[in-house]
Amino acid sequence: MPRYREIYASLRAKIVSGEWPAGFRLPSEHELARSFGCARMTLGKALGALAEQRLVTRRRRAGTVVNAPRPQESVLEIHDIEAELVAAGVAYTYQLRARQARRANAADGAALGVARGTPILALTGLHRAGGRPHALEERLINLQAVPEARHEPFTVISPGRWLLQRIPWTEAEHQIAAVNADARIARQLAIRQDMACLIIERNTWRGDERITHVRVIYPCDQHRLVARFRYRPA
Repeated sequence: MPRYREIYASLRAKIVSGEWPAGFRLPSEHELARSFGCARMTLGKALGALAEQRLVTRRRRAGTVVNAPRPQESVLEIHDIEAELVAAGVAYTYQLRARQARRANAADGAALGVARGTPILALTGLHRAGGRPHALEERLINLQAVPEARHEPFTVISPGRWLLQRIPWTEAEHQIAAVNADARIARQLAIRQDMACLIIERNTWRGDERITHVRVIYPCDQHRLVARFRYRPA
């Protein structure tokens, strides 16, 4: 194995294990080269490989900083945020911020596609990656379609994972938008106000019955969407 690949593997292990968490500033290139007993050029190749994998960002004068996890998501699939982060080697937690069982008002009904007065469960939660806010989730669940959700506290498992494990779905719709964080979003995600954010809104059906409407908000530097298409001649 080339020497720079050995150094790359050693540095990557510290990042993936969480020993060097997101936001951690690596020792200077001079210090790292001395600790590995290698030339600066060799170390530069190792750091370049980490940057290509989006594990770090290198900036002149500012140094090299560990990136927040940035899982990619297929636009055409429903994804489990926890599974994606764990697969990326990042510590994951879900924090329930608000939970309310109520009758749908006009805004709830428009978002969820149900009549006013339909029993629903409104949930707000925060997904964390490596201890840092990763995504803010605002979800409505149709309790007529999923009555068992009324008794689930969602303090141990996220609503998305719970639904994927228990409730079969037959159809889903994604809408994607970009917004600048208002004061509420900035406070929840611990980012500056007006920072660009990616919003994914999803509606899910089982047959003709709407199951859930969810709005997931990501800081723009922590997520990316991928779609792959195949050409089929007419």
